Amino acid sequence: SGFNSIGHMDTMLRGRHQIGHCKEGEEFIQNVFHVLFQIFKGKEKSNLSICWLQYEISKVVQCLGAKKKKKLKAQGRKSKKLAKNFLKAPDNRNDLSLWKLYAYLEWLLGNTDDSRKVFDTALHTAGTGGLKSAHLCSLSLLYAQLEVELLESTEGAVMSRAVHILTKLTESGPYVPYSGQVSSVNVLKARKTYEHALQDYLSKTPVSDQDQVSDADQLVNLVGCYALFQYLTVGIDAAVLIYTQASEKLEASAPQKCEKTGDNFGSQNFPSVLEAVTLLHTNLLRFHMKISVYPLNPLREALTEALKRYPSNQSLWRSYIHIQRKSHSASKARRFFDNVTRSTNSLEPWLFAIQAEQMRKKLAEKVQRADIGEVHCTIPETGLTNRIVALFEHAVQSENGTHCPLLWRMYLSFMV
Repeated sequence: SGFNSIGHMDTMLRGRHQIGHCKEGEEFIQNVFHVLFQIFKGKEKSNLSICWLQYEISKVVQCLGAKKKKKLKAQGRKSKKLAKNFLKAPDNRNDLSLWKLYAYLEWLLGNTDDSRKVFDTALHTAGTGGLKSAHLCSLSLLYAQLEVELLESTEGAVMSRAVHILTKLTESGPYVPYSGQVSSVNVLKARKTYEHALQDYLSKTPVSDQDQVSDADQLVNLVGCYALFQYLTVGIDAAVLIYTQASEKLEASAPQKCEKTGDNFGSQNFPSVLEAVTLLHTNLLRFHMKISVYPLNPLREALTEALKRYPSNQSLWRSYIHIQRKSHSASKARRFFDNVTRSTNSLEPWLFAIQAEQMRKKLAEKVQRADIGEVHCTIPETGLTNRIVALFEHAVQSENGTHCPLLWRMYLSFMV
């Protein structure tokens, strides 16, 4: 249809099929990985392994989204083979980041028991660093999040595997797999440990730049684990309170830290910590709304505040569009998109504003069509079409939009 996509342009539709990874683009990317793999050594090589595995996981996620079972099976086999080869290398045997990705891959492929075994083994071999070990926290957080997604309601969640994982993390002893119950004394101890650990982290000043980066990651994992723990043992309000407290503390301390240690600390790491904490916060609210009755307003407010601050965060925009689809009034969302696009140079707000309108157009057309195939309604829906064209026009006139191939392709595709 006149397009040739290198790599992956999943926003484009070609007939009924979404454009995924085309053959030439895929070969090119695989060649790049293979060539670089010969060149790198040590830490760089293990970082490349992580990137490569993340890329493979993104393809598995895409197959899951497209619901193509055959393709998923083949892709799963390839990705697992690659992951196992990485883990066989002597340098990578104790690399928790790779173990974490391998366990996640197994989980995505539906092999829940195998995935649990991998997680349990990784946690057992990771040692007894407890909350002080960033890798251990990160691994436990992902494991607990995946387990929580299996829950159908929060009733009885105190006895769940997720609570066991988050409780064991605070004990700084060797990890013991879940046996079916969690002692309430351990839950109380764990809550105290989390509370003290979070206070210590929020009040300490990092010494070097290297410390700042690892501390930033560690703080995000710690807040995530503590909030999830509170969510499962107390409730959603307790979890939201943790996120609010952490965000307020970070906002208050960012400018002062910035003056003390020069520009670097305030500009790079603190916003990224805040952004990651906000993302965890909104994701938890979305999950809670899925499994129980909860008002939409807290989530909408959290998202609008976050997007004003981080207008180029795609995950936040996706969540925002998702909740806006539920509301019948488009004017609020349009005003919000308008405000954000005026105040930032990022291209994401334009792309998502266009996507939101296109979804609305699709919905309107679906409602107007009769049940006897493609019979169009006598009054065509031109208002939305004109609005989308106007959005494209404004977007391609912006500085970043002029140089964005994806935007031009979307525009061409829409006009066709």
